[in-house]
Amino acid sequence: MTVQVEVIILLRAALAALLGYLIGWERKVIGAPIRSRMVALAAMTAASLVALTEAYYPDETARVVAGVVTGIGFLGAGAILRSPSGEVTGLTTAASLWAMSAVGMAVGSGNELLGVGLTLVIYAIIGISDWPLLTQLARYRAQKEAEAAGSEPCQPLPQGEASKHPPTADGDAETRMSQRKDSKSEGDERR
Repeated sequence: MTVQVEVIILLRAALAALLGYLIGWERKVIGAPIRSRMVALAAMTAASLVALTEAYYPDETARVVAGVVTGIGFLGAGAILRSPSGEVTGLTTAASLWAMSAVGMAVGSGNELLGVGLTLVIYAIIGISDWPLLTQLARYRAQKEAEAAGSEPCQPLPQGEASKHPPTADGDAETRMSQRKDSKSEGDERR
């Protein structure tokens, strides 16, 4: 019986780590100051602690869950950075860590399908600004507003720049150049 419980805990922890790695990979791809291993380890640890507690100390589950939430809060606080200019970065990364701890706890408590579903929702939320359809709709709306204002429509940004810089309503080239310079010197909101 003990070996079977340990195998189940190991599989749940592995699933939570895999889901955490997926979200961490997305954060890494956009250049956030976090690595996928950190998110995977946080999700796996949350799953392991909850699964171990439910299996061996069921009366202590609430205390362990509270401890996981507190611990992830401190870990997430370490991901939030303030630049010398006063800009705060890492908020989405910290929120992703916190959300993935909830996924880890769901998977650890035996709700694997819920954990997978929550991971998909998290991935959709943090990746929504990069969706090509939304970028095209924002560009179309800006062009219509520019035409209505009587100015020239804005020129499309090069591929890859569209998700970093929303189109300007007035189509001002100087504004777009300023946005490009700002993006090189400052991190965007997603970090």
